[in-house]
Amino acid sequence: MSNCSSCPSHGSCNKSESSCQIELNTHGNIKKIIGVMSGKGGVGKSTMSVLLAKTLASQGHKVGIMDADITGPSIPRLLHIKEANVRTEGELIYPVETEEGIRVMSVNLLMEDENQPVIWRGPVIAGAVKQFYQDVVWGDLDYLVIDMPPGTGDVALTTMQSIPMTGVVMISTPQDMVSMIVSKAINMTRKMNVPIIGVIENMSYILCPDCSKKIRMFNQEGMDQFFKEMDVELLGELPMTQTVGNLSMEKTTQYEEEVQKVLDYTTNKINQL
Repeated sequence: MSNCSSCPSHGSCNKSESSCQIELNTHGNIKKIIGVMSGKGGVGKSTMSVLLAKTLASQGHKVGIMDADITGPSIPRLLHIKEANVRTEGELIYPVETEEGIRVMSVNLLMEDENQPVIWRGPVIAGAVKQFYQDVVWGDLDYLVIDMPPGTGDVALTTMQSIPMTGVVMISTPQDMVSMIVSKAINMTRKMNVPIIGVIENMSYILCPDCSKKIRMFNQEGMDQFFKEMDVELLGELPMTQTVGNLSMEKTTQYEEEVQKVLDYTTNKINQL
């Protein structure tokens, strides 16, 4: 454990130094660490991690992304660096850097074939997540965005216990079943004393190409009550768009106005932490 004064959570943490399990990265200076979490897969968590990182980088910040979804890594493909490999020197790992200057660490950057499955047990996966934080030469970063693993089990627990998170952005979709599962992730995050920045509601609606009317695919009855009961802020509703949906296939720096508004508002909240 490094000195508490050098921890990104310093000042907002209520743990005693003796009970803290955090081991800080000593190969750089990371000012703020933002987790992106959902509690389940398939809601666009990795896509949102990339979009938030790109937006922060476009604002002039030094940004890194750590792909903690070890068994379902998708960050390299979404950032168009799937052919790249990280460089290692002894126990140290040097992240791959994108055209925008975003530093990236993912298990897929260690593999020759991205289609090969990672067949590891929980403790090994949890150990890899810790290594991606502690042994990677991240250098000086304003923000490290962590694409969290789905669920509230072993790996998510280890990530929150061993990495000093500044805050978490939750990703959901407007479905009752998803909201129930996301509520578990929200409650877990609070038990771990990690601040929740808010919730982005992904795939909220489709914009009619002719009249721009919002077409809602899901029954959103009760969503306002969900946000009220969970006492979390709705950061914004993201529409289903081709630009976001084709992020892994097409390089783009311009997003639909509705998408950009949500990204700008969320990153503004992150900048205020």
